[in-house]
Amino acid sequence: MTDKSNERLRSLLCMAMLAALAIVADIFLRIPGIGGFLTYEPKDVILTIGGFIFGAVPGIIMSLIVCLVEMVTVSTTGPIGLLMNFLSSAVFVGVSAVIYSRKKTLSRAIIGLVAGSLAMTAIMLLWNYIITPVYMNVPREAVVQMILPLLLPFNLLKAALNSVLVLFLYKGVVTALRRSHLIPERESNDGEKKKINTVLLISISAVLAVTLVLVMLIFAGVL
Repeated sequence: MTDKSNERLRSLLCMAMLAALAIVADIFLRIPGIGGFLTYEPKDVILTIGGFIFGAVPGIIMSLIVCLVEMVTVSTTGPIGLLMNFLSSAVFVGVSAVIYSRKKTLSRAIIGLVAGSLAMTAIMLLWNYIITPVYMNVPREAVVQMILPLLLPFNLLKAALNSVLVLFLYKGVVTALRRSHLIPERESNDGEKKKINTVLLISISAVLAVTLVLVMLIFAGVL
């Protein structure tokens, strides 16, 4: 087995380990929320650290795996909960990791986490407006009334707490993984990764565009 194959195998092992830790955090450290759908769990902290280490796309793939496991274990919201949980994690992890991977400094990490927090909050507010009336069988006017007192502060607080925990834990986790030889001493930042990140940014923009179209159709009375 070549050195490159060994490195890929170690990376896959490390990603599997981080995904497993995120699942454990999701199951055992969750704080039940209001109405059964606003629940805090620190899985995004571990997933974002994984995204910072391996890139945005692996971080999003880990997010999908963890959300699927969550759906069939502790979640009671079914496919709708899966969609909402995945959107929340994928946008936060993806945006944060894309920005950080372009220049791996503390300031870029902070910028990435702030951008990820704002993007996640915006997406979740829009999708709560789309999905919550269907899930809770309430009029959309009731969801609008929930935005300022409940949905907005919840998502901002969740994102802020996750961001602080990522900044606090990231260096220690990376140091431990390097000493265990699960990740290399120096992380690559080649053109291929930048190209992947560009495609990812386009994909995230497409998700936002679809979201806005759905909201516009709702306002037009089509949906």
